[in-house]
Amino acid sequence: MNFNFPPTSPIAPLEGWFQEAEAVATTPNPLAMALSTVNIVGIPSSRMVLLKGFDKSGAVFYTNYISEKSNDIEANSNVSLLFHWDTAQRQIRIQGKATRLSEEESDAYFATRDRLSQVGAWSSKQSQPLKSRAILMAKVATLTAKWIGRSVPRPEFWGGYRVSLDTVELWQGHDGRLHDRIRYTMVKGEWSWERLQP
Repeated sequence: MNFNFPPTSPIAPLEGWFQEAEAVATTPNPLAMALSTVNIVGIPSSRMVLLKGFDKSGAVFYTNYISEKSNDIEANSNVSLLFHWDTAQRQIRIQGKATRLSEEESDAYFATRDRLSQVGAWSSKQSQPLKSRAILMAKVATLTAKWIGRSVPRPEFWGGYRVSLDTVELWQGHDGRLHDRIRYTMVKGEWSWERLQP
């Protein structure tokens, strides 16, 4: 991206940066992103999740709907996402609202997951206390046997969220910490942008 002449929309630069990050062998988990939420009493929390879809309508990830992150989102849908690629000296910051995907979208993605991940989604009451790992693995074994020779259905408590692109910042590092920063904001259906000081 040429920061001297930013495009009128961040979508093309974002897609380009994702493609470049995936193409660089030295970038570990290029689609890993920090998801930050705030719970009902205002306490923030961050964790790493994986980007599973992206277009002008937002960034998509999948999770257990009874997890702490989902509880936070149901109480306060305002979230932020952060991508950081150290070797490329790049960051992407996104702020927006998280909304559940349709059942059809979640079903379609769930069907592409490897079988152990599908069974794992059923086996885990994500974020709840667990007395021992042996209990979890026994449940995995039981459910694996249950679905031998059959497709594993998506649990109704598991699915996706889409984070809207309300604010997007592209950050390109430079020597002397003289970084380039361009922030895009969606205003009444149109993008506006401004350059930020390092």
